[in-house]
Amino acid sequence: MRVNRARRLGAARLPLRASLPSPSHRVATASNAVSCWYCDLKISAFNEPLFRFGRNHAAILKLWFSIGTGFGLTALVGVTLILIWQLFLRSNAQLSNLFSSLLFGFSPSLRISLSDAGYLFVSTLVSVAVHEFGHAVALASEGIQLEYIAVFIAVLFPGALVAFDHDLLQALPRLTALRVYCAGIWHNAVFCAVCGLLLFLKPVILFPFYIHAESPLVLDVAPASPLSEFLSPGDAIVSLDGVRIHDVQDWVEMTSVLDKKIRQNSSDLHYFKGFGTVDNRKGYCVPNALLEDSKKVQLVDSQSICSNDLVAFVRIHCFDPSKLEDVGNDDGQQGRRENELCLNAKDIVKLEKCGDGLGTVMTNGSSCICSQDESCLSPVQLPGLMWVEITYSRPYSTECLQLRSSLLDSNTSYAVEQNCGGTFVFVGDVISMAHSVQLTVYRPRWRIFLGEYLPNKLEKSLICTFHVSLTLALLNSLPVYFLDGESILEVTLSHFTSLSPRKMRKVLQICLVGGTFISVLAFLRVFFINFL
Repeated sequence: MRVNRARRLGAARLPLRASLPSPSHRVATASNAVSCWYCDLKISAFNEPLFRFGRNHAAILKLWFSIGTGFGLTALVGVTLILIWQLFLRSNAQLSNLFSSLLFGFSPSLRISLSDAGYLFVSTLVSVAVHEFGHAVALASEGIQLEYIAVFIAVLFPGALVAFDHDLLQALPRLTALRVYCAGIWHNAVFCAVCGLLLFLKPVILFPFYIHAESPLVLDVAPASPLSEFLSPGDAIVSLDGVRIHDVQDWVEMTSVLDKKIRQNSSDLHYFKGFGTVDNRKGYCVPNALLEDSKKVQLVDSQSICSNDLVAFVRIHCFDPSKLEDVGNDDGQQGRRENELCLNAKDIVKLEKCGDGLGTVMTNGSSCICSQDESCLSPVQLPGLMWVEITYSRPYSTECLQLRSSLLDSNTSYAVEQNCGGTFVFVGDVISMAHSVQLTVYRPRWRIFLGEYLPNKLEKSLICTFHVSLTLALLNSLPVYFLDGESILEVTLSHFTSLSPRKMRKVLQICLVGGTFISVLAFLRVFFINFL
């Protein structure tokens, strides 16, 4: 009697056995199935091409899948021991978190958006197809013809399966069967390595089409963010407080440094009751003529207030600490009130600095670098709020493109970015500011529709596929019912032990029950820890 066996992956992964007494019954069995919870599409057009490929390269494929057999057996033992160690011997938080991230492919404590669900669906379909392709090619290399290949959706989970004559596989040597059963796990593991390699080489692969790590490009700005008044998708961030920004990591690290700077109590920051903070590392040489047109600050509830989007500034004495110490008393506060002025920050940031904003005092001998007809002014900051200068460029604007075409020297790229952009001031929480904008390190060499989004989409797809493929490899390595681990364990026990068939079935049943119990317990533990 011929037996048809279908290998399935996914939520409804069950081995199917059905008698095929006649060709007519075989055709009926291969018909597509549709129900309220399950539907599939059976394809037989790939049977002959896969069989010819497997037979033509049988020698090298057998060697390839022999390596996969060693990997599959090692994974079976290793993953099982890790689960036992975590559940019953000694729980390790770091190892548990690593297992959770590998199992789910993302942080389980976070909510999955609709786009994340789309990535997960496609990645699952691709990873399952790679898994079943491994089984199909391994079968073909051993001379076993496929019945059909099917793609299915069970409830909402995609999957794939290959159907073949199980009696032919059982008649072959045990090591041959192991090569077939371990082929799916092996291909998922190799596919993970391919995804990781593509992620590592992505800057090289995209180099002909994208500029990498020159200045991060803005993809999106949160509507409620203050940055939405100045930045728009397609702009590039050049510098933050005078420090060159090359990639997203620089952006995050620099905002963290600025946040720590404003929060720490150091001798460089001088606090005044009801007046906020004067940062003595940041000052601007303001012409005295401009000060004559400025407005005095208003005091509301002991706070310095400027109207019409103006910012409060105060005169400082060449960053000389001895000149700043006396302003902490009442007389110093009164004098500071008289020296506070309201100015337009957009005009001030364009002027020369009398401090570099990084703690270096810029003086010429014993006096400031400001000229005699200029005054050194520093912005007044409220506690917890940082004054940050952000320089940006618009690389795809007409002015910027014309300027780039006229300057062929690559060393002038920084100047080009500044000339076809601008500088604005952000006053507020820099950490919230950093998270209110979405950036990418890839800038398209030519402006094409949605071209700036493709590298991030590609990276997210590769990362999601890496995790899903690794999850399939780990799950199928476990000695549990209805997965590849069941067949691998069965063949391993029959090959490496001399037990009678009855004892071997009993040992196999005990191992599968124990493995299924441990795996379900580990899954529930991860689920309750991260979701509840």
